[in-house]
Amino acid sequence: MASKKSSTQASPMAAAAASLLLGLLLVLPVPAVSSSDAEEAVVSRFREYLRIDTAQPAPDYAAAVAFLRGQAGAAGLEARTLELVAGKPLLLLRWPGRRPSLPSLLLNSHTDVVPSEPHKWDHPPFSAALDEASGRIYARGSQDMKCVGMQYLEAIRRLRSAGFIPDRNIYLTFVPDEEIGGHEGIEAFVASKEFKDMNVGLVLDEGLASPGEEYRVFYGERSPWWLTIKAKGAPGHGAKLYDGSAMENLMKSVEAIRRFRTSQFDLVKSGAKAEGDVVSVNFAYLKAGTPTPTGFVMNLQPSEAEIGLDIRLPPSVHTEALEKRLAEEWAPSSRNLTFEFKQKTSVLDNFGKPAVTPADSSNVWWALFEEAVKRAGGKLGKPEIFPASTDARYFRVLGIPAFGFSPMTNTPILLHDHNEFLSKDEYLKGIGIYESIIRTLATLKDSNVDYESRAEL
Repeated sequence: MASKKSSTQASPMAAAAASLLLGLLLVLPVPAVSSSDAEEAVVSRFREYLRIDTAQPAPDYAAAVAFLRGQAGAAGLEARTLELVAGKPLLLLRWPGRRPSLPSLLLNSHTDVVPSEPHKWDHPPFSAALDEASGRIYARGSQDMKCVGMQYLEAIRRLRSAGFIPDRNIYLTFVPDEEIGGHEGIEAFVASKEFKDMNVGLVLDEGLASPGEEYRVFYGERSPWWLTIKAKGAPGHGAKLYDGSAMENLMKSVEAIRRFRTSQFDLVKSGAKAEGDVVSVNFAYLKAGTPTPTGFVMNLQPSEAEIGLDIRLPPSVHTEALEKRLAEEWAPSSRNLTFEFKQKTSVLDNFGKPAVTPADSSNVWWALFEEAVKRAGGKLGKPEIFPASTDARYFRVLGIPAFGFSPMTNTPILLHDHNEFLSKDEYLKGIGIYESIIRTLATLKDSNVDYESRAEL
């Protein structure tokens, strides 16, 4: 019994040593994660997302969704993967609010990116190379728009860590195919029951980088008209001069279009109008000639010729006047010309009004958005019309308010360009901006708005 007791009870000296060790452990500081280590982890997650090759025409959506679902789980968000079109997964995340009957906030981003020409980049487009000297992260999608999608998630991580609970539901969507029109992505989604059940009150989507100190925000966008103009004429010997050849007919149109383009561009160059406020016309392609294995037949004037046009119309444009110009000046049937729309998006919403979101005191969402950016130390420039097209148009056409906003200042606009980059400091600063925006928009301030405004919010 005695030997058994000695084996199970510590000696007085051992007990004293254990007590001393426990005391030391209690007073020694626990190593904390430094702010620099935390920022490094945040940047590392961004770079990991950038390394996933989601370039059209063969984006790796499965890898992107798998990565984002992991990030959503770490942020404590509910996740669903919808496949409204086979092979085109859409990730839907939710942060439940305390008052789910309120109109919800939707944070939208797209997972696909445009193709690149790797040999024209200083770093491989999907390497997410970090230049330590400049802090620049080089990758396709660093500006358009994987940065924004990750900033949403990182801002929510911070808010949850701080104990913040939103009043309204917050949704995040990571959608496919924006870069090719969004028809099998967000367009299909807004027509779904899942979207209707979300009761969306406001959407935030992508914007553009700002070379200056002010953040850019967009309340509408130009609508795309993509069309072809085809010319026909009698073929002839390459040495013969005659009227009405296909190329002559088409070149007269090209010259008329070029004059119109110049007049619009001059308004931008002079500062009279912003780029989003004019009609832009650009030549997408020219197709003519009789091909051979080594080139084209040089002594034959072709019987057909064709051009493709990318036209972008601001919401304020008189579309009937432009269509008349197209039919009578750019592609008149009297010169054996025909035209065909490949895409023709209306500048109006479903209620017959210009598809824009008010960016003034008449819109309580705008007032909150502006307040949130200012509170985070940012400054907004004059609200603009986005010069190209984004998924936001599918919300505005339904009458749902939508702002385009990518928090990037002191950054050249490089979306779709070679050597696209975003500095890590600008990326991190943008997370703070979105933290303020989400907190403000998700909180219902009953005392600060009138009854009619509360109904809208």
